[in-house]
Amino acid sequence: MIVEVTPTLLLVLELTGTFVFGLNGALTAMEAERLDLVGVIVLGMMTALGGGIVRDVLIGALPPATFRDWRYLTVALVSAVVAFLGRRYLSRVTRSINLLDAAGLSLFCVTGTVVAYAHGLGPFQSTILGAITGVGGGTIRDVIIRRVPTVLTSGLYAVPALVGAAITAVTLNLHVYDAAVALAEAFVCFTIRLVGLHFNLNVPTAHLPKGGDGQDDRR
Repeated sequence: MIVEVTPTLLLVLELTGTFVFGLNGALTAMEAERLDLVGVIVLGMMTALGGGIVRDVLIGALPPATFRDWRYLTVALVSAVVAFLGRRYLSRVTRSINLLDAAGLSLFCVTGTVVAYAHGLGPFQSTILGAITGVGGGTIRDVIIRRVPTVLTSGLYAVPALVGAAITAVTLNLHVYDAAVALAEAFVCFTIRLVGLHFNLNVPTAHLPKGGDGQDDRR
């Protein structure tokens, strides 16, 4: 069933997520590579808009909202320029990047789920698309700067996105979703991500023995 979602609330959350992810992408670009203004803007905008574009393409909402509403491109552009101009005033850059990344992840996992659900997808499918919206921009960012995507190396990156998206899908299905609930859902994702960063928590990993066949090569 297609649900009605307050357009203003959804737009505010999406534009806020776009802004913080744009800052994050631009700061990451300046920390990882010696990029000029154009490079910083490109990476910032791709980080800010990538997850939403992937989501819209998958649910068939074409053209993506990014290209139907000028405010998305404008906010992404402004955030990247702000990061570039204010780079000398941003202390503890690494921490700023992590906080902005967590904030963008939290907002987008909620809005991505809402958009998918509003287009008639079920709670499970909406949860998956919500998580993809959250991690998509960061994954594109990491690929562009030639590093293994955070979603594949940090156990508590995809997990908080899935938790936030799942809670959002449940509240939508129960018809109790509103502004306060949306912020609470984003806060849950944000908190899990920061706890994971602070305590360096990860899900279990597996390593194949040398030789890759599970056999000890020693004779």
